[in-house]
Amino acid sequence: MNLRETNLNQLHQHTYDVLIVGAGINGAVSAAALSKKGLSVAVIDKGDFAGETSSHSSNLAWGGIKYLESHEYLLVNKLCKSRNHLMESYPSTVQEIRFLTTLQKGFRFPALFVYMGTLLYWIMGRFFTRFPELLSAKSIAAREPVIDTSNAQGGFEYSDAFLHDNDARFVFNFIRGAMDNGAIVTNYVSAQDAEFTDNIWHINAKDELTQTPIQIKAKSVINACGPFADKFNDTLDNTTEHHHVFSKGVHLIVNKLTKVDKVLAFFASDGRLFFVIPMGQKTCIGTTDDKVDTPNPQVTDADRQFILDNVNTLLNLEKPLTMDDIISERCGVRPLAVKGNSGESDWVQLSRKHAVDVNPEKRLVSIFGGKLTDCINVGNEIADTIADFGMPLPYPKAKWYGESSEAHKHTFLERAALIKLDDLTPSYSSEPLSERLWRRYDINALQIIDEIQRDPKQAEQLMHNAEYLRAELHYAARREMITKLDDFLRRRSKIAMVLNSDDILSSPGLIEACEILFGKQAETKLAEYQAYVNQTQTE
Repeated sequence: MNLRETNLNQLHQHTYDVLIVGAGINGAVSAAALSKKGLSVAVIDKGDFAGETSSHSSNLAWGGIKYLESHEYLLVNKLCKSRNHLMESYPSTVQEIRFLTTLQKGFRFPALFVYMGTLLYWIMGRFFTRFPELLSAKSIAAREPVIDTSNAQGGFEYSDAFLHDNDARFVFNFIRGAMDNGAIVTNYVSAQDAEFTDNIWHINAKDELTQTPIQIKAKSVINACGPFADKFNDTLDNTTEHHHVFSKGVHLIVNKLTKVDKVLAFFASDGRLFFVIPMGQKTCIGTTDDKVDTPNPQVTDADRQFILDNVNTLLNLEKPLTMDDIISERCGVRPLAVKGNSGESDWVQLSRKHAVDVNPEKRLVSIFGGKLTDCINVGNEIADTIADFGMPLPYPKAKWYGESSEAHKHTFLERAALIKLDDLTPSYSSEPLSERLWRRYDINALQIIDEIQRDPKQAEQLMHNAEYLRAELHYAARREMITKLDDFLRRRSKIAMVLNSDDILSSPGLIEACEILFGKQAETKLAEYQAYVNQTQTE
């Protein structure tokens, strides 16, 4: 019996203190905080963990510099503080990165004026990052020759932070932490309806893979459904102060375009921010920012062309990028929290700040909006909210986030050095293998070392250019509740973002990967993934 089956069997056996519906970043940090503080927690998601918005971000953890223009100084101050805290708590994962920003002639503000804003941003960021620099167009071209400065008035360079791995992996590590603290977590389980009777929530759920009904009981419920939060509240007949409006964001992944590992920032043809973001040997470009009415957006040819047109205009490429250069795509909605019926007309100006609505009579919490940068604050706020329901936290001061100690990391690195692990680092990677494994698995990376010491073949890279060892597959099969092949390729790893689907399907190591992950179901899961790829290519 695998981990998911074990957890499924437990869902109906207890009355939990808290049921969390939704396992994006908001649900994940809520689960991690509450379980560490001693409550019994169950988590379900109708899809995979971080399957929607939380796996389609730009991988940036930033302090909200764009909100200076709308004079939201308190929000910027809060987000800068949150960014700094995240960088301190996850030094291997959330790291400083420079933003090389180019302003075109005729931009709505002169470069010197915008640079003064970066100084204010640096000060509000408590001098935590490197000092901003004002740059001439000539200086910009010298730092990154690929930038077309023929129409540039100048620009500047400043710092923010980025997730060294993919966003979904970051979210999953909170889920993993919650499971380590006793939370019962399952993916591909949907909440169908619920009733609050006899002071207990009775939730009718369904296993989406087998269509088997599941009954779950809990003293309180957290609606962490992200863009689907309004729909779930309708199901619960729960009226809230906030609701969502949606902005569609699309990113395209292409082969590496830049010489420096900095984020190139511009203002696109529609006046909004446009990024060229390093992603190892690839580059992520975008984003779009279009109001949509559905939480299930699709990438259109117009989206692709908008991004390609802008990158071709802003960069001096040897040849223009075309649709054929696209390796993969990311498309999701930003669920923007709106109070009452306001905010519809000025949705572009809406910030990503979160809101928490509470129904104390039914011990029901709804989370709206939010972003990765602010996730620790969300977890702490939800823990305090649940405690206010008269559900005291057994360990209220327990720290539920952050990397393991430097001493633990030193122990791992010593073990890695003994088996000369870094000698196996791929030639195209600038990051030592030991650092990557620590960043991805933290103290659990010792289990990878154990596998390699037991069998040196476990240190072999299974899929070309995928930066994944055979030992990591075995670990993932045991510990990461991979239910579909896309869970592994797109969210536990970023393989499906850096390799196109044809290269993945033709990889000699793919069959073995399926056998490790799914055992006797390997062929079925591979066929399921092939069907998924065919469907997405025809949409």
